[in-house]
Amino acid sequence: MNVTIIGAGLAGLTLARVLHVHGIASVVHEAEPSPTARGQGGMLDIHDYNGQLAVEAAGLMDEFRALALDGRQAFRIADPDGNILFDKGDDGTGGRPEVQRGELRQMLLDSLPPGTVRWGRKVSGVRVLGDGRSEVSFADGTTEVTDLLVGADGAWSRVRPLLSGAKPEYAGQSFVETYLYDAEERHPAAAAIVGGGTLAAGTDDRAINAHRERGATLHTYVILSRSLDWFAAIDFTDFDEVTTRIAAEFEGWAPALTSLITDSDTQPVLRPIFALPVGHRWDRVPGVTLIGDAAHLAAPDGEGANNAMLDGAELGRALAAHPGDVEAALAEFEAAMFTRSAEPTDGAEFMEQIFGPDGPPEHLMEMFAQ
Repeated sequence: MNVTIIGAGLAGLTLARVLHVHGIASVVHEAEPSPTARGQGGMLDIHDYNGQLAVEAAGLMDEFRALALDGRQAFRIADPDGNILFDKGDDGTGGRPEVQRGELRQMLLDSLPPGTVRWGRKVSGVRVLGDGRSEVSFADGTTEVTDLLVGADGAWSRVRPLLSGAKPEYAGQSFVETYLYDAEERHPAAAAIVGGGTLAAGTDDRAINAHRERGATLHTYVILSRSLDWFAAIDFTDFDEVTTRIAAEFEGWAPALTSLITDSDTQPVLRPIFALPVGHRWDRVPGVTLIGDAAHLAAPDGEGANNAMLDGAELGRALAAHPGDVEAALAEFEAAMFTRSAEPTDGAEFMEQIFGPDGPPEHLMEMFAQ
């Protein structure tokens, strides 16, 4: 059986690793020219009910534990005046250890046989040939025929159109990403308010989420519910313009919070948020399936990377459990995935409650305390 995976993100690499554990070879094609072609994002909390299950299936728990950063499960909620409404330290008992996304991806890459991932392989087209086979065309003019084609290629998947006409739509908010380096020395007020883990501060249409990464790096996502046209009017290549304009949306907020915008040590990056319809599914097409954001892209809620890894692990195990019967494996996998992604996640409700117009409700604060 040929297994062709498009996309070397967490979903595709987890699938490749779990298949390897079960003695099944695969090839992962990635459009980027190398593992370091671009940054891989910030911190991920890997949950014991999905992401860690995938790590266990991949046989990499020891390697994963070595990546986890001590103290990063600490969590704070602040109001716009900088008052800390809730502050829970990390006592080491939480079920969501924090790791750097790039390091997690490299762990998976290092676990695969040499040559499994083929870099610089941008997909230009895909088509179904029949009898469960598909053909993938690449920008370099080559093609590949496969018995199983897995789209792990994210929001703008080139594989998805074989299964579904659904397209991601703007979710009504965008993130503006900033970094502050050597925060204890260079940005002490920001470092003090963020604390040792994650800080959340916001109202219903604007928020600041900051994470302490490895060392004294503060990684911030400024969240604004604005139209794409509103953001298009800002020149994101002009540091002064973008920081001034974005900070103006937080006028009157505590300087320690707004400094996470204005004192950025990097050019702020705009990240519009797109999503597929909740419960996105498709009719079974022989020899083709989707995992991760290609299958169920959602607004950030703390579950995306975890569910993407779980997709990869569950598909790998289903294929191993049905040797010689790809369709049985795909039917079993998709039924479970569709059920899991049919409703908004608890994380989405959590975000809505924290950033509601009246701030975090009392019952949520009690839940944190417990």
